[in-house]
Amino acid sequence: MAIHKRLGDLLVEAGLLTEEQLQTALTEQQETKMRLGEFLIARSFITEQQLIETLEFQLGIPHVQLYKQVIEQKVINIIPQRLAEQHQVLPIRTEGNKLILAMADPLDYFAIDELRMSTGYRIEPTIAAREELKRAIRRYYGLQESVEQISQILQTRSQEESKPQPEEEDSPVVKTVNQIITQAVQMGASDIHFDPQEDCLRIRYRVDGMMRTERTLPPHMQSVIIARIKVMGNLNVAERRLPQDGRVEIEIQYRKIDIRISTLPTIHGEKVVMRILDLGSTLTEIEKLGLSEHNQQLFYKGIQNAHGVVLITGPTGSGKTTTLYSALARLNHDEVNIITVEDPVEYQLKGINQVQVNPATGVTFARGLRTILRQDPNIVMIGEIRDSETAEIAVRAAMTGHLVLSTLHTNSAVNAVTRLIDMGVQPFLVSSSVHCIVAQRLVRRICPRCSSEYTPLEEESKLLRQHGLHAQKLRKGTGCGDCARSGYKGRLAIHEILLVDDTLRSMILQRRSDSEYRSYAIQNGMIPMMQDGLAKVAAGLTTFSEVFRVVGSDI
Repeated sequence: MAIHKRLGDLLVEAGLLTEEQLQTALTEQQETKMRLGEFLIARSFITEQQLIETLEFQLGIPHVQLYKQVIEQKVINIIPQRLAEQHQVLPIRTEGNKLILAMADPLDYFAIDELRMSTGYRIEPTIAAREELKRAIRRYYGLQESVEQISQILQTRSQEESKPQPEEEDSPVVKTVNQIITQAVQMGASDIHFDPQEDCLRIRYRVDGMMRTERTLPPHMQSVIIARIKVMGNLNVAERRLPQDGRVEIEIQYRKIDIRISTLPTIHGEKVVMRILDLGSTLTEIEKLGLSEHNQQLFYKGIQNAHGVVLITGPTGSGKTTTLYSALARLNHDEVNIITVEDPVEYQLKGINQVQVNPATGVTFARGLRTILRQDPNIVMIGEIRDSETAEIAVRAAMTGHLVLSTLHTNSAVNAVTRLIDMGVQPFLVSSSVHCIVAQRLVRRICPRCSSEYTPLEEESKLLRQHGLHAQKLRKGTGCGDCARSGYKGRLAIHEILLVDDTLRSMILQRRSDSEYRSYAIQNGMIPMMQDGLAKVAAGLTTFSEVFRVVGSDI
């Protein structure tokens, strides 16, 4: 009770609670058996951020962001999993005889005493967000048993003899790799990176487009982990000097997951990247792509033509495929024959004939496209225009009465025109076939849980005014357990859409410059990507820094 009273007094002193609210909370909290801080947050008396700030400023207890920490396995081993889960604590590092400990409730002196006696260390508590702490405990202790088993195997046998039998599903190596993949899927990661370093194997996830180190494993585990991944992808385990590519389809929590595996020899061993494609994910409707009303109408107009080329452009990981599939889903009905050629097939669509590129059997984009044009299609989707041969076939198919949808790697909508000509497609073919070009990027969305209002700075207001926008208040994320303290959760797209009219066709025939195309397009209703991004800043969906990060020098 004294602990709870002390925390309550601190919150009253900070002006976050009244004395009456504290007495009410203490009475009710006794019945729930919850800790006072947890109870106050659950009942919305205070926010978790307010609790953290109070303990940090009033008592000098440091606040630690666990997603930034790289914690060694030997430190995790100091506290048994049972005690870590019971007291909601995580060891971070040791300094002599002192153990730095992340705690949800750093005023829980009973827990501190028990951990001091069980570990022999002097405990120095820090405070961490409760949800972030729960995730970190699952992350580190979830792998602990398997990691220890692998270490024991490697200590008792020679490296060659200790290679696990990957087909045995209860093998510790299999368990470890499966847990790493499962965690990545649960976090919504798009990629898993296994980075060999001189002193460890670093495991990183790409979440919402940003890389974060998830954990590190001892360097002696590198070979068995990489060997297991190679077996999963049907790669040559013995080949360590050449890059390899493979794929595997697995089921995680009743969801089909397709994983593309790429290996690359480095000076410290083979680096592996696993690209995660969720085959069971629901397809996004065009209305949910985040298009502004103006851009949505342009896009509808662009894809409703009976023939012509529709291009979605942007760098890798900018959501081009999602936009492409959303257009296909809208166009898909009984009266049309739709055939796709893709690498890989990321979503499986009912009623659409989807072809997987397979260079090993000779099914390239160009060859696949030639073949499907003999299958009487109305609409053709090409996963990506990668070379001049594919580009040439695509534009000629559009001129012979087909609607062709595809993606292209360019920085802006107008740059797609020049890119096609640079690939060897004649300007007259480009001008007469390309009908609609969508350029897009993905920006991180402000976390809805910790989103807060602020008054824009003068330079921010000035920038909005320059683009014909205005906002009395803007929003930003303060950081919480939900978003790993980043202030962002999820992503949304920003766009610019160019419809090619007769004047632009004439300009393409004359091979005008990108700047001339762009100037004309903006005069005739194209909203530049920067302006679309700033409109989403003004609407409280994202931030200036995100828009500048992804648009940057391309404006």
